[in-house]
Amino acid sequence: MSANNLSLIETFYTAFQQHDYVGMGACYHQDVHFSDPVFVGLQGHQARAMWHMLCERGQDLQVTFNQVQANETTGSAHWEATYTFSTGRKVHNVIDAAFTFQDGKISRHQDRFDLWRWTRMALGPTGLLLGWTPMVKNKVRATAVTSLHQFIAQHPEYQS
Repeated sequence: MSANNLSLIETFYTAFQQHDYVGMGACYHQDVHFSDPVFVGLQGHQARAMWHMLCERGQDLQVTFNQVQANETTGSAHWEATYTFSTGRKVHNVIDAAFTFQDGKISRHQDRFDLWRWTRMALGPTGLLLGWTPMVKNKVRATAVTSLHQFIAQHPEYQS
């Protein structure tokens, strides 16, 4: 077990709990690759901007984490986020994260969660009835990516 990489994951999630997107970004390698069921294939500044956006918009965001494990090259954690989505609906998302490390930083971060479960909470009846369909999943992804691009356009620090 690598104490440094374990500490790095704990630092990342502790910063997230405090809505400290700068601290989160400092845990990432310059060329980090992030992916989850909504934000697929983010690179470098895009991943940092996503966390900034989520921290800024998540006024009631609460994060817990546990089951942190790490060795010299990989790590994992379980985390949960509770927040009010833009629809006004409460969401409790349950996520498992996998990490790869390079040069003392997180170089790959893969979050996994049940997108249909998320759509049921975030979108209500539409998510319940259609959240499992590729059409709704793709719409959720497209909306999220558009929102991220707009956020990046308003924050020059993320423009490359």
